Amino acid sequence: MDKLKDNFSDFFKKEIIFFISLILAIISCFFVNPNLDYLNYINWDTIVLLFFIMLIVEILKNLSIFEILVRKLLVKVKNTRGLVLFLVFTCFFSSIFITNDVSLIIFVPFAILALRKVDRSDLVIITVSMQTIAANVGCMVLPIGAPHNIVMYTVSRIPFGSFFMLLLPYIVVSVAFLVAVSLFVPKDGIALPEFRKIDVSYDNFLKRVFIGIDYYLLLTFIALFVLIGNLENIPFFNALFTRWIVGNEVLIGVAASQVISNVPAAMLLSGFSSNYEAIIIGINIGGFGTLIASMANLISYKILVREFRQLKVNYLIVFTVLNVVLLVILLGVYAFAGFH
Repeated sequence: MDKLKDNFSDFFKKEIIFFISLILAIISCFFVNPNLDYLNYINWDTIVLLFFIMLIVEILKNLSIFEILVRKLLVKVKNTRGLVLFLVFTCFFSSIFITNDVSLIIFVPFAILALRKVDRSDLVIITVSMQTIAANVGCMVLPIGAPHNIVMYTVSRIPFGSFFMLLLPYIVVSVAFLVAVSLFVPKDGIALPEFRKIDVSYDNFLKRVFIGIDYYLLLTFIALFVLIGNLENIPFFNALFTRWIVGNEVLIGVAASQVISNVPAAMLLSGFSSNYEAIIIGINIGGFGTLIASMANLISYKILVREFRQLKVNYLIVFTVLNVVLLVILLGVYAFAGFH
């Protein structure tokens, strides 16, 4: 019995984000009777897309593709700061075209592997924290860069150019912030290990691929979709949203993103206000802050914890401090710009 309790305790600690999301979703079910409409809460396209992306990443990992690419990278990079900057801005540029979620699913494991190869796992926390911020910044460039921007682009019909110009000040300041943070990364030489021949094993290949998929991340997303769907159907919250959203779209967008993430926040606010420009600003800068502010944040957290469980607390501290500082700076930019 004690062993079973210990195993459950370890499992709970490992999947704490999933359990919190599940508990909140279950509580919300007491206010909205479960019915077939629950299925409409869930963005199944997002769930299916995430599954296949993780499947592809696992296939690439098991084929040692990442190992090959990391070796090519390490030969060219001269120092640790250069390596971290490369890994961070790879997430920035890739998220413009393949979304912030996909960018992190691909390049966080890549970064962890690269840092392990040069025996600099001590830089994992700062690197993954900055990668996550970079992905959330890069996804502002085009409306196709993140699910929340796809939602707002579809609803608002704002042209690509106008969308970009609306968020440009926040992109520039955020990039400058990342460069400033990188100055705290030591500029040490990289000691390359002696590389052994890469052997790819095809024994139980498919089994290893499917076992490697993070199914609890998918369940976390489903639980969050159920939670926000129920919140929209609870009269108290519905009335509260109607009263407070109009005229306060940016601040409500930021605040809502901190607790329900910016994808559901985008769907929620756009249902109560037509001030789409303000909503776009609110949910984009609202993606910084808490771990749950952007679903992309959960992805990088889950990947890191799976590889370095002992770094969970330290990562949350560093990640939160950097995100909160950037969020405050961006709110200052908004206040200075005097957006109305």
